[in-house]
Amino acid sequence: MGKKTEIKNKKLEILVPQWKEDDKVVKFLLDSIEMQQGIDFKDIGVIIVNDGSDVFLSEKNLHKYSFDVLYVRAEHGGVSATRNKALDLATADYVMFCDADDGFYNVAGLRIIFDEIEKSHFDTMSSAFIEEQHLPNGQVKFLRHGQDAIFVHGKVHRRQYLIDEKIRWNDKLLVHEDSYFNCLCQQLTDKAFHTETEFYLWKYRENSICREDKDFKIKTYQYFIDSNESLIKEFLSRGKKDKAQFHICNLVFGTYYTLNEEQWLLPENKQYRDAVECRFALFYKQFKEMFDATELETKAKSLKFAKDRSFNEGLLLESELFDDWEKRIIDLGVRVWQLLTTQNK
Repeated sequence: MGKKTEIKNKKLEILVPQWKEDDKVVKFLLDSIEMQQGIDFKDIGVIIVNDGSDVFLSEKNLHKYSFDVLYVRAEHGGVSATRNKALDLATADYVMFCDADDGFYNVAGLRIIFDEIEKSHFDTMSSAFIEEQHLPNGQVKFLRHGQDAIFVHGKVHRRQYLIDEKIRWNDKLLVHEDSYFNCLCQQLTDKAFHTETEFYLWKYRENSICREDKDFKIKTYQYFIDSNESLIKEFLSRGKKDKAQFHICNLVFGTYYTLNEEQWLLPENKQYRDAVECRFALFYKQFKEMFDATELETKAKSLKFAKDRSFNEGLLLESELFDDWEKRIIDLGVRVWQLLTTQNK
């Protein structure tokens, strides 16, 4: 437990899960906060929760800054459970989740956030953000990401809104957990705001699996389906059938076009494609009826979005027509379900 047991009377708290990140890594984040201009540091708090790791941060280093830092050690529960722990400790008006190895992109980042809070009075805000990339030739490149509902980066939320709407991180999701949380935040309010002014830096880090492994998307797409299924069930439990149908369509067409991208058609990736199709077949077996009942306008929007994205990411030609793929998936779903049922007897 840190020196302080809670932080009170803050406008914004930055909530940080820590796993194996040491003092040197976290220093970049804290230094980037210390360099912020045009704000009162009494309005800022940082809550860092150690996710049951044996890598402990130095209390001396944490408490040398102009803002309050609360450091708490928790039992290992994964990134979602750790973010929930930080959220439960928060008392500020607004909260922002930040990864321990990231930071602020510019010295006006907090000023941008506070200005938007005063002007927009939003429940949830997303922003453009910057990704730092290291190229094979040693050069450093900074890539700008526009509006998205996937990454945790550059999102700020009114804390009471999260409490009132019972919006939590899904403890069962360890990968693609941020798209679940972000979609709930953005689609359960009419006070969702977006700014094109970037203030968050997704910093490059060696050995980052999601960026260093070129097959990361292929290897984790099953978990992406898990995340979407959890989100759809959450909307249904809240009586938001239209939003559930919207996400069903997004996943159906998104999976179809994703599996037609070039890397998925390589012989060495057949095992991943087969595994994803089996997982998707079980999803489709659950939600096909709702998919069929969805309005054509919603389907058309999802279809266009999925196709445009996949062309940008490497779709060459549709190797299998959608109707043929759908029939095969339905048949696969029946066979997989029968196999699972037999195994569970």
